[in-house]
Amino acid sequence: SGFADLDDAFFRPSVNGLQPYQPGKPVEDVQRELGLERVVKLASNEGPFGPFPAALEAMERAVLELNRYPDGGVYRLTAALADRHGVAFEETVVGPGADGCIDMLSQAVLDPGDEIVCGWPSFPSYVIYARKQSAGAKLVPLVDHRYDLGALLEAVTPKTKLVYICEPNNPTGTMNSTDELDAYFERVPEHVMTVVDQAYFEYIDRDDYPDAIERYVKAGRKAIVLRTFSKIYGLAGLRVGYAVGPRRCVQAMAKVRRPFDLTTPAQVAALASLDGAEELANRRALNSDGLAQLEKMLREHGLEPVPSVGNFLYVETGADGNDLFERLLREGIIVRPLAGFGSPTAIRISVGSRDEFDMLNDALGRVLQPA
Repeated sequence: SGFADLDDAFFRPSVNGLQPYQPGKPVEDVQRELGLERVVKLASNEGPFGPFPAALEAMERAVLELNRYPDGGVYRLTAALADRHGVAFEETVVGPGADGCIDMLSQAVLDPGDEIVCGWPSFPSYVIYARKQSAGAKLVPLVDHRYDLGALLEAVTPKTKLVYICEPNNPTGTMNSTDELDAYFERVPEHVMTVVDQAYFEYIDRDDYPDAIERYVKAGRKAIVLRTFSKIYGLAGLRVGYAVGPRRCVQAMAKVRRPFDLTTPAQVAALASLDGAEELANRRALNSDGLAQLEKMLREHGLEPVPSVGNFLYVETGADGNDLFERLLREGIIVRPLAGFGSPTAIRISVGSRDEFDMLNDALGRVLQPA
């Protein structure tokens, strides 16, 4: 090609050994590669809902000003989120998705030789962004598909800076109770920052599921909580997430955020979505119904999904999860194989619309032997 060639020595060793995050396969790619007219994506926990009407209106107005750079400080959205949670502006930071916040936090606090601790299988970005900083990652096996908080604590060493608790866990959809988290926070060493990832917070309406901002961050615990607009708010394509936590930590994260990562449409759409309490409740109810329908369907096909509090189900296949993924793909159904999440024998399936479920049901009937 005429391009210069470079050997591994030119790059940081931590990058040479990095396994990048593998996103869900796009619908357009599957249509093109397999010649399919209709493809349904149930892979990325996006949900079947689009943006709120107010968010669409805000974006329509914003596109007229796309010749201007966005607000690099994300002032209005940050202020609105701080007000929503009853915290200071300086205790809130917005990033390009909750995933972007994990990257910002890792850049802000992790040096080579530091460690993070998380459950496994779980969200790969905890590990990827730590290793990108040449930090180590201790992976603690789940118990009954749930985070084992006692084992997390046992894995902490003097080198541990961050402990991640995925609440609920992605990809298994399981949660830890308020009592379990209370007990964890009573025992966690002072030198550790706990990151409670509540990306699916708005889907859950249970007395034993905590609002970690209210219960831990505002009570003075050394904790930071992640939330996102990608799921129930229907803004996955815009990448807006945020973190609430101790002022010094949040300010350090803001220092490493690139100045224009949050586009103007993303900022105004998220801001406009904050007043949608009625629509949130409606979507929560629809997701609960959809989750029950999806679980029933999978069990009728002989599969055994793990009960979930999110908008997805984790399914052990008993073999290489890529096999069922590929068979469903040829039927026009995209699900998520989970080798990258630490579970090579499982797949994850998101809640979809009734029409998408009909197509999934038909496809499962063709690719699986009768139970």
